[in-house]
Amino acid sequence: MRRFCTALFATLTLCATAAHAQTDNWPQRTVRLIVPYSPGGTTDYAARQIAQALSMQTGKTFYVENKAGASGTIGSDMVAKAAPDGSTFLVNDTTYAMLPHLFKKLPWDHANGLVPVTNIVDTPLVVLVGAGSPYRTIKDLVDAARRTPDKLTFGSGGVGSSTHLGGELLKQHGQLALTHVPYKGAGEALLGVVSGQVDVLVTASPTAIAQIKGGKVRALLVTAAQRLPVLADTPTSAEAGMKNFTATNWFGVAAPKGTPPAIIDKMQAEVKRALRSPELKARFEEQGATVGGMSPSEFQAFVRSQTQEWGRVVKAAGVQPD
Repeated sequence: MRRFCTALFATLTLCATAAHAQTDNWPQRTVRLIVPYSPGGTTDYAARQIAQALSMQTGKTFYVENKAGASGTIGSDMVAKAAPDGSTFLVNDTTYAMLPHLFKKLPWDHANGLVPVTNIVDTPLVVLVGAGSPYRTIKDLVDAARRTPDKLTFGSGGVGSSTHLGGELLKQHGQLALTHVPYKGAGEALLGVVSGQVDVLVTASPTAIAQIKGGKVRALLVTAAQRLPVLADTPTSAEAGMKNFTATNWFGVAAPKGTPPAIIDKMQAEVKRALRSPELKARFEEQGATVGGMSPSEFQAFVRSQTQEWGRVVKAAGVQPD
């Protein structure tokens, strides 16, 4: 019996040592970052910037794989059901916090099926009108919307998208009656406001900056505490008279439930180190984004609070879950 216990103890110690070494040496192989949307959006951009930086830092390959569909649920579910060995992570955005309020049932446990790792960047929202719009300020838009309720329209990338709920948040803070016009994606919605098909669009700053700089759209306000250097002429919500309109669009990393804490911590540390790079930080700031790097516990608390806050927006907007 003594020999059996000694052998068992040695085996368990060996297994523990091997597991510890595996996490210490992570990543030992290629790591994929799943983006639950099509290529070309802000989430995809953030993921590719981080993948490139992590590959350079670690000497291992980090690559982005797009698994779009169903408001991000297909890619999210894929990661939730992936092996928790540190080879697969999810890069998602604010929409993740909205999902349990938009769907009656999700194919994974939204609260516990994925482990928040860290945030990559936060971006304020920008309220846009077309370059030919008669509305020069947010006050002009608010006054017109109140004079003719439901006549003015706001575009979005689809029902339940972040642009849809951003528009609903504008309606709620401004006490406005605007008619929602959903498009098949944020890119089409942006073209809608550029062409004048819709009166206003609320979207993340990286989506809007090129069109603003190109004179295709006009920014009426940005939902940031301070003016963005890249949009120095655009007033903040507080300056424009809507001080409580402070929503942001955030982008972050999550892992499958069961991923070893040591791998979670190392991934967070590597992402944070990448975000402290002057080159990457400047690249994101050019898009109006603020770099993140929260600890896993901080990010988990943040995601939970965001899920509650966006739930209130969805409920107030009367959006019915599918």
